[in-house]
Amino acid sequence: MSPVKVVSCSCPKPKLYGAQNRAFSIQHSAFNIEEGCKASPVFRRPPIASPLSVPQQQALTFSLSLSPGKGCQSSINLWLAPSPILLLLLPLLSLVTPISISSQGALSSFHSYSQSVAPIVAVRFKNGSIKCVATPPAQQTTEAYTTKVSRNANMGKLQAGYLFPEIARRRAAHMVKYPDAKVISLGIGDTTEPIPEVITSAMAERAHGLSTLGGYSGYGAEQGEKPLRAAIASTFYEGLGIEEGDIFVSDGAKCDIARLQMLFGSHVTMAVQDPSYPAYVDSSVIMGQTGVYQKDGEKYGKIEYMRCSPENGFFPDLSAVGWAEIIFFCSPNNPTGAAATREQLTKLVQFAKENGSIIVYDSAYAMYISDDSPRSIFEIPGAKEVESSGMNPWLAEGEAFSSWSPMFSVAIETSSFSKYAGFTGVRLGWTVVPKELLFSDGFPVAKDFNRIVCTCFNGASNISQAGGLACLSPEGLKAMKQVIGFYKENTDIIVDTFKSLGFNVYGGTNAPYVWVHFPGRSSWDVFSEILEKTHVVTTPGSGFGPGGEGFVRVSAFGHRENILEACRRFKQLYK
Repeated sequence: MSPVKVVSCSCPKPKLYGAQNRAFSIQHSAFNIEEGCKASPVFRRPPIASPLSVPQQQALTFSLSLSPGKGCQSSINLWLAPSPILLLLLPLLSLVTPISISSQGALSSFHSYSQSVAPIVAVRFKNGSIKCVATPPAQQTTEAYTTKVSRNANMGKLQAGYLFPEIARRRAAHMVKYPDAKVISLGIGDTTEPIPEVITSAMAERAHGLSTLGGYSGYGAEQGEKPLRAAIASTFYEGLGIEEGDIFVSDGAKCDIARLQMLFGSHVTMAVQDPSYPAYVDSSVIMGQTGVYQKDGEKYGKIEYMRCSPENGFFPDLSAVGWAEIIFFCSPNNPTGAAATREQLTKLVQFAKENGSIIVYDSAYAMYISDDSPRSIFEIPGAKEVESSGMNPWLAEGEAFSSWSPMFSVAIETSSFSKYAGFTGVRLGWTVVPKELLFSDGFPVAKDFNRIVCTCFNGASNISQAGGLACLSPEGLKAMKQVIGFYKENTDIIVDTFKSLGFNVYGGTNAPYVWVHFPGRSSWDVFSEILEKTHVVTTPGSGFGPGGEGFVRVSAFGHRENILEACRRFKQLYK
């Protein structure tokens, strides 16, 4: 048994988490942090003993968490062993879970497994002391093997990471920095309440049936099971001219957005609400529809950004919008929570008709609408050819549904069970592509979309579809509305909190999102301030487009006790 003695280690001008000039005791020795450095050690195996000692061939492991910066990594693992070896401080710029490598035995060299441009930082154990060594990138001799396949240039246009994984990364770093803090997530719009039993029992029954000869089924129709397609048509589109055959069941609206982009191809131009759900823009970039990113305006070239702000009621000035073949439009909007009125959507449909455009209408939050705002684009005359009149199930009781003259179609609608039934993990959605919707050459859009679906998708899980069918039963609809009502109560609590603090607050009435204005401030700065001082995760508005700068989105998806606690912390911070 040979003792390990750590005298000191000074990092090459890093910026670390923790208190400045703080020495961390390892029993009778110390790990001294250079002035200006911040660090927070997390001891791992083997257990610390007194006096500190480890077997000759066993490594003592502890971690240091570092913030991004010149010469620094997000986090590192340091292995110490009682032998003259060279050990790697592994850069983990983009990893949440630390990587560990064996440090047992004597090593004469080491290899970097990071493609970061940051310097390699190493530790040398010599004469009872630890010395930090920084190797500039130019001195790195190990080169990774590369293929001859060129990277998709469109991927290189994307800015940073996708919004929500980036938030998750920052949340993980915060939890390392404050391991004892109770972090509350009101950022990503992920449901938290249990799926109603009437729905899960139907899925369980279908799953059990797969273990029997009579109940087993393999591949199903790529477009979805007929009973579910029929139920979606009758529940959400009764009297609107949408038939079972117009509906394509999928594994969620986000996946269908990507399939629709594949359908339209790289040659089209697109328009998008600003701010809006980032998948619309990012998928357009990946498809090659856009120009390069313009840093001065924080926009991509060849995209029409339709500004939606409090000043215009979160509905764009269409007279200022240039021509675009595809118009992505979400109502109720994510992130602002604003629901377009019937008059506004009528203008949008007329705009699309005059320009020969196709509207891709995202109605993923339609069941949260509590006023007379349309739940579907197909309620609007001209969005879909209607050959007969009837009763619109979304209209107020007793309100007449007028006959429509036959008109060509200009819209596709995509939706999801995710925010209605808590299916964010179950995965089930649908897209409506009317047969009457035609390309410029007269070819039906639905036929090409069907080919995309059959080529790229084997159909939604049969277990998920059993759950979807249960959702649309009388009992399932009642249960979903109760869960939605719970989240809307959460929304009211959040809205009341920020209003009481003097903030201008938008959304919340028809959506599970609250859009809070912090005039003159950076959205990411506000996000960081709230996370650092309250341990609550929100979403920076600028992540949804340049029109979101100065705003923060607060999600109402959360357990009631967490919503109340988060609001208590907000009041402490901004009172």
